[in-house]
Amino acid sequence: MNQRNKMDNQSTVTEFLLMGFSNDRGVQILHFVMFLFIYLISLMGNFLITIVVIINHHLHTPMYFFLVNLSLSDICYISTTVPKSLATSLTNDKMISFAGCVAQVFLVITCAGSELALLTIMAYDRYVAICHPLQYSLIMNREACIQMAVASWISNLIHAFLQTCIIFSLNFCSSSRIGQYFCDVPQLQKISCTDTKVSQGLILVIGIIVDSFCSGFIFVSYGYIFSAVLRIPSVQGRYKAFSTCTPHLTVFSIFIITAVFSYMRPTALSSTTIDLLSAVLYTVLPPLLNPIIYSFRNKDIQEAVWKIIKRHNETSIYS
Repeated sequence: MNQRNKMDNQSTVTEFLLMGFSNDRGVQILHFVMFLFIYLISLMGNFLITIVVIINHHLHTPMYFFLVNLSLSDICYISTTVPKSLATSLTNDKMISFAGCVAQVFLVITCAGSELALLTIMAYDRYVAICHPLQYSLIMNREACIQMAVASWISNLIHAFLQTCIIFSLNFCSSSRIGQYFCDVPQLQKISCTDTKVSQGLILVIGIIVDSFCSGFIFVSYGYIFSAVLRIPSVQGRYKAFSTCTPHLTVFSIFIITAVFSYMRPTALSSTTIDLLSAVLYTVLPPLLNPIIYSFRNKDIQEAVWKIIKRHNETSIYS
């Protein structure tokens, strides 16, 4: 009877406490200002890339189609965690409902997975463009691009659904304090009353399979790309080929390094401060840096942005 009551108490958790960065009011205000600035810059950068690609017909190519998908994923990714964190810092209300926590876990996994899937597809796009240029328009046709983008989103929605079901099939104790600024999977496993070995094992196996496939595919693609580029006789041709790959390779490196550090670092390197830092690295840094990297390293995007600014200035003068 006592055991049954204990299980009932564990299964009636209706909200969680997001402990965030600090209880000090000064630190909370600093966190609010910094995160608000980062959030606005991320939204502006990703929306700018999306709008620039949509209104410039010469950018309606597979590479920029997937870049728009990446930007939309980044907008969703950072909007899943940061606004709630901003509200928590401003109001000091650390509560998040059970449903809100489920939604955060589901969307974070979906967006992180979509980010990796889209970066893998973009590596394939660069491989076909450089290694098989004569067949590029045939292989990377409109229908194929749409199918790959839809497949990446649907597969990650299914993956996120399974992962979320695994996490919330656990029972949670009376202590519902999450030592993070959003509902993070490792933190939820820490406060669970049930044995998490099975869920941790499943998540680890799925993560290793997916990450290994995507990372391996990207590395193999770039192996062929570098081999093909080095055979280009002209220095200008090699530079042009490399310049189309540099932003993608930089974005992928940032994403994979932060993700590996967050989820696969040794337990000895785990502490409250490091856990918070690693969460910021893999949920906030990629959406912030991706548009900046593509804007600074991509001449087509730069030229399109300057055309929009010039057109706006001309319209303002004549009006």
